[in-house]
Amino acid sequence: MTHRSFLRLMLLLLSGLAAAVPLTAPAQVSKRDYAREEYLILSGGPSLRTWEDYRLAADRHDRYWGNFIRSARIRIDQLRRIHGDAMQITWMVYRPGYETRQREDSVRRPEYSCTTAEIAQLASERKVKLVWFSTKDAVINYLNNRGGRKLSGFEFYGHSNKYCFLFDYSNDILGASTCYLHCLDLNRLHRGLFTRDATVQSYGCHTGEYMSGVWKKYTGHPMIGACGKTDFSAIKDNVTLPVVNGRWSQ
Repeated sequence: MTHRSFLRLMLLLLSGLAAAVPLTAPAQVSKRDYAREEYLILSGGPSLRTWEDYRLAADRHDRYWGNFIRSARIRIDQLRRIHGDAMQITWMVYRPGYETRQREDSVRRPEYSCTTAEIAQLASERKVKLVWFSTKDAVINYLNNRGGRKLSGFEFYGHSNKYCFLFDYSNDILGASTCYLHCLDLNRLHRGLFTRDATVQSYGCHTGEYMSGVWKKYTGHPMIGACGKTDFSAIKDNVTLPVVNGRWSQ
């Protein structure tokens, strides 16, 4: 075999190997139909320090007002790096909780004060649609009605127990919530809301112990949730998402 024939054979072999290699992640991302998809991030509200000061120091929640805002912002930044501006991202935020915390912080003047204007600015800078909500019905209605677009992702950042998302935990009443999305409400959600490869995850505490199963029953799509408590202190580095003191399940 001549040198030229050998080179030609090697080129043919390499071409065959290249054709057999699966598509890389960036190539798969580029094929998404962003016009027909939407990624939804849901942020619950913070507790009030007025209530939480009645607890032992080790048991207090939300000394920092922005746990559920910064974590959502970290995730939005991740999605923008992967998908660019083409991805339609909607950020639903429980407004009453941040308004009451803003009023409290204006009096107490902590190192980092809550402002709804900062939330709006974060959304604008990242080119996401900000939707303020104040009731569970608003969340259910938005999930069910998006003009034919399927959800390629849904993530919740907020307080929860194994039965429900607690949008105003320890904000209106110490240790309780008056606005929540309960397992008993999930039968109102439509099936077929999600793309087949959708990412669905709750970063609240204990979701994986019960609510995840009910979610799948009614929506047909699994939701990753925590078995145990979640820890939002990891978000201090502005890179890491909350972690679980236990395990993730679905």
